[in-house]
Amino acid sequence: MNAGEGDAEKADGSRTTTDSGKAGRVLLAAFSRPPQAHGEDVNASILIAAESAAAYPGLKDAAQYFGPVTEVAQAQGFEVEEEPYEFALGTKTVVRGDFHKDVGTRVMRQSTLVVLARGYAVSFTFIGGTEDEVEELVQGLRFAAARAK
Repeated sequence: MNAGEGDAEKADGSRTTTDSGKAGRVLLAAFSRPPQAHGEDVNASILIAAESAAAYPGLKDAAQYFGPVTEVAQAQGFEVEEEPYEFALGTKTVVRGDFHKDVGTRVMRQSTLVVLARGYAVSFTFIGGTEDEVEELVQGLRFAAARAK
């Protein structure tokens, strides 16, 4: 999932990153069932990714990062359901955008939350089959105050 232009394949088939500071990285991908396992309902999932803010000159706030987020979502067949908006989540202010797409007889819903932190755009993407399911996943995200060193 993390392979990019700065990655090189080793002889054993594994990959090494030559400049990990510039490429986006998937930090966590969690699914209610394995991605290859078929089911009747939408495979609820959470994806946490980070991308260097330096890759987007002029990026000053999380709302600006929704241009690229929307492009990626639309490339996957999603439509914008709700324009990005700010809200407080614990100790952080995040920006949230909501998307949906029809998948056969079902609707897949996606909410992406973005925060800028330590030179990165960090996105938290939640996918589910209903608004309630996505909202439950979003409500599980918590930010706490940073610990003093």
